[in-house]
Amino acid sequence: MPSIFRKNDSVTPRRSLWQRIADVALTDVAVLARGGVNAGSLERLESLLLESDFGVPVTARLIADMELLASRGEIRSQGDFEQALVHGVTNALRTGHSDPALLRANSAPTVVLVLGVNGAGKTTFIGKLASRLVNEGQRVLVAAGDTFRAGAIDQLRIWAERAGAEFVAGAPGGDPAAVAFSAIDAGVSRGVDVILIDTAGRLHTSDGLMEELRKVVRVVAKRMPEAPHESLLVLDGTIGQNAVAQAKAFAKSVPLTGLVVTKLDGTAKGGVVLAVHEALNVPVKFIGVGEAAGDLLSFDAARFARELLEA
Repeated sequence: MPSIFRKNDSVTPRRSLWQRIADVALTDVAVLARGGVNAGSLERLESLLLESDFGVPVTARLIADMELLASRGEIRSQGDFEQALVHGVTNALRTGHSDPALLRANSAPTVVLVLGVNGAGKTTFIGKLASRLVNEGQRVLVAAGDTFRAGAIDQLRIWAERAGAEFVAGAPGGDPAAVAFSAIDAGVSRGVDVILIDTAGRLHTSDGLMEELRKVVRVVAKRMPEAPHESLLVLDGTIGQNAVAQAKAFAKSVPLTGLVVTKLDGTAKGGVVLAVHEALNVPVKFIGVGEAAGDLLSFDAARFARELLEA
């Protein structure tokens, strides 16, 4: 199984988050042995977590938890400290709405709307998800609702062919909402299990583009009242706290049901995954770790917490 955080061999290897914590926050092992973490260590830990894009609310909660454990004498070694931090990160990702399972319609087809800004990795995610679902024995239809970006339709068609999924597209420059409507018509008539609808990349700061996205949602619901069953927001893991602003803007326009975080390589500050989950109370459902069809991982909070510290 691929690592969540890919290593970039072309650059000088970075010290892992845990190595940096151990260097600056746990320099005095004697303090640990006598009675746990001191105030200075916690302050330095707080700075490192904020620098890694954990966000203020999550960081404050983690620091409070570590301080409580230290006061109880439950942190007396670097191993204790690391285990407690992994546990704290895991718990943060499991708070609120955190079930990573893909929601399903009571009767097929399940309609999945995929959202995100240009360059976040929406099209690639759809291709990889289609491949996964087909490999699970499901019949999938992919709809190219990104009608404005040059090459987007052809790119998605290629992914659908590779995955063995069916494909629906409109004319370049056409109405994305009309494509979504036609896709549901086609999916129902063909008896598919899942319909994956790509939407045009949206600048979250553009009111006009976000209104077009709201139109897509309205049209989908008109054709199938309980749809979309999933509205997944794809976020680029390398952009740090900007991902939180993007997510909040999309959530104002569309009720989000899940998050997908892509491009988590060796340079990404993976703490933003916690920050976005905290800000939206929406589950992280998938992690994209590469370009191949198999590089799409179902989200596992405990595994993510361990690898986050090692990255």
